[in-house]
Amino acid sequence: MKTVAILGTFDTKGAEYAYLKELLEDLGVKTFTIHAGVFDPVFTPDVSNREVAAAAGADIKEIADKKDRAYATEVLAKGTEILVPRLYQEGKFDGIISLGGSGGTSLATPAMRALPIGVPKVMVSTMASGNTEQYVGTSDIVMIPSVVDVAGLNTISTKIFGNGAAAIAGMVNHENKKEGSGKPLVAATMFGVTTPCVTFAQRYLEDRGYEVLVFHATGTGGKSMEALIEGGFIQGVLDLTTTEWCDELVGGVLSAGPHRLEAAGKKGIPQVVSTGALDMVNFGPYDTVPESFSKRNLYKHNPTVTLMRTTLQENEKLGEIIAEKLNMAKGKTALFLPLKGVSMIDDQGQPFYGPEEDKMLFDTLKKNLDPGKVELVQLDLHINDKAFAEAAAQKLIDLMTE
Repeated sequence: MKTVAILGTFDTKGAEYAYLKELLEDLGVKTFTIHAGVFDPVFTPDVSNREVAAAAGADIKEIADKKDRAYATEVLAKGTEILVPRLYQEGKFDGIISLGGSGGTSLATPAMRALPIGVPKVMVSTMASGNTEQYVGTSDIVMIPSVVDVAGLNTISTKIFGNGAAAIAGMVNHENKKEGSGKPLVAATMFGVTTPCVTFAQRYLEDRGYEVLVFHATGTGGKSMEALIEGGFIQGVLDLTTTEWCDELVGGVLSAGPHRLEAAGKKGIPQVVSTGALDMVNFGPYDTVPESFSKRNLYKHNPTVTLMRTTLQENEKLGEIIAEKLNMAKGKTALFLPLKGVSMIDDQGQPFYGPEEDKMLFDTLKKNLDPGKVELVQLDLHINDKAFAEAAAQKLIDLMTE
């Protein structure tokens, strides 16, 4: 029989969690309860709040005495983040569920994110209908809107809690037994303006026995790829679209953070990197572009996306950053430069065609790369040329099979 962990505040939301526990057991799964509230629980849990606090190096009595809700949430969230993965490794549960408002969601989701990809995770939350990035991150948490607040048992809340219970019970009881392809996994990055390149490369690799996971370079995509690399899922990286660094540098909306381009290098995984879409910074609708950029070269990609051409100075800085990241690599690394353009709209006659900006980028990269660590390949081709894509794919095969 499968076991579902119930993580939450069994003091302030005791009745709700007791109801959830009953629902799950009626569905034929065992429950494993973890109390992360400050005060005494309504029912006796399997893991006490004292144990949760201790995992974070704190004392639950001292937390209660402070009477500081924000502090309590921070410490107990850290405790669950440390303790829950350990309990999972010990085989205590097969999936996890929680209920809450903003506080309860902030308390439970760090622990869920710390669990491996594929472990069933359900968060019934008042925050689920808004921006959930801070809660989900790069994990596979399923967020269910609670519709009403998690504050009592009523006609609506009992229905939603029931749906949440049925969802997690179904996940743990109907695990996908289908085996993976067994093929080496390659991670690749793509943007709309580098789609032809990545499509050619993907087909080339798949025809030669590789499985390719394509990540949309929208910030979350880059973070997700880096997380899977760090998690040991990936055997090779075809990072042809490094555009997220433009947004991190300039202040666009699709940044993947300051650690983008680090995971493969740290893990020593073979990687082939290129300069895809480094000609653009991303913003939302045209009227959301900051006033300070109003005189820049702007392009309406679609009604919800506005692109801004990177400048000479920005390309110089991008070259320095990317060279620094690649020089950190512990494994085999190659950088491919498409000398005739880095995106679909960086081509002759297109709105972001910028030979001078591209030259600055390429020259800076060549100046700063460590030739002892990074192999440099320059091709007199556009990034979306089939020959460029297939050369990059073949180089990754070579690095993975040497």
